[in-house]
Amino acid sequence: MANLKTSENGERKHRVIAAIPCFNEERFIGSVVLKARKYADKVLVIDDGSADASAEVARDAGAIVYRHECNKGYGAAIRTALQKGKEQKADILVVIDGDGQHDPREIPRLLKPILDGQADVVVGSRFLGESQKGPFYRRLGQRALTALTNLGSGQKLSDSQSGFRAYSSEALKVLNLTESGMSVSSEIQFAISKSGLKVAEVPIAVSYMDKAKRNPLGHGMSVFSRVLVLMSLRQPLVLFGIPGIMLLSGGLALGVRVLNIYSKTSQFAIGNGLGAILLCMTGILALFTALMLQSMKELMRHQWEQLQRTEAWKPESQHEEWGSDSR
Repeated sequence: MANLKTSENGERKHRVIAAIPCFNEERFIGSVVLKARKYADKVLVIDDGSADASAEVARDAGAIVYRHECNKGYGAAIRTALQKGKEQKADILVVIDGDGQHDPREIPRLLKPILDGQADVVVGSRFLGESQKGPFYRRLGQRALTALTNLGSGQKLSDSQSGFRAYSSEALKVLNLTESGMSVSSEIQFAISKSGLKVAEVPIAVSYMDKAKRNPLGHGMSVFSRVLVLMSLRQPLVLFGIPGIMLLSGGLALGVRVLNIYSKTSQFAIGNGLGAILLCMTGILALFTALMLQSMKELMRHQWEQLQRTEAWKPESQHEEWGSDSR
């Protein structure tokens, strides 16, 4: 048992569980499990429908394996990891990739801000400290997705796509995720911002030993599109409102130019006029979309708050009665 889990007199302080999402990683999963066991009370492997011997290797290395019958996606594996961590009453859940990218010896670095009461979620950043010299296309894509996620969530991180993270028991209680794909990392950042959880980043090293399993361009576009969907649902005024105002302003400015040309030459600038109409119509449509989505968001929030108040004020006998009916 590692010193970070005990006090000076040897009494146990925190229950640390490591969870490893895994898909066809029989080459690396065994060593990742063995190293992670040095820093955790328990290691869970979420085998997302692997077709190789990942589950058997992980089990032989000492992990508890939870297996999806088919490949459901990285986000589904993360959701299972968080759920199992909550069920097993982890004080801190550390999530680390199973492909050997991350060094389990850095787990104590992620635990420290939570142990010190400074954070509920800790993200291991590849872009803090000494810059990681990974493939250029990966760094470019990661930076772009991080910028978009920061804009939409209002929560600024240097590495929104990192898979090396730690969650406090409080974070496990409130994080409610729905994404099944790689965009779950961005969804977590939206959820952190919405729930008011404290987040911190620490520098980590990363090792790219294999080529990317997915097509980088296809993967990036898939995550990009899902982040836009998250933004449209959670920040419609940012995604549609700001561009709408800019388009409408541009259209009005172009319209003023058309009027100035007409007043000086008595000729109508058809091209500029059509451009002004197009920009104004597009801007108005974007603003209308923003207002509609914002209204739907506020209505859903109001209904959810009413439901929560209703649940909170139910008589105890009514709770018991409904509970028996559900069984």
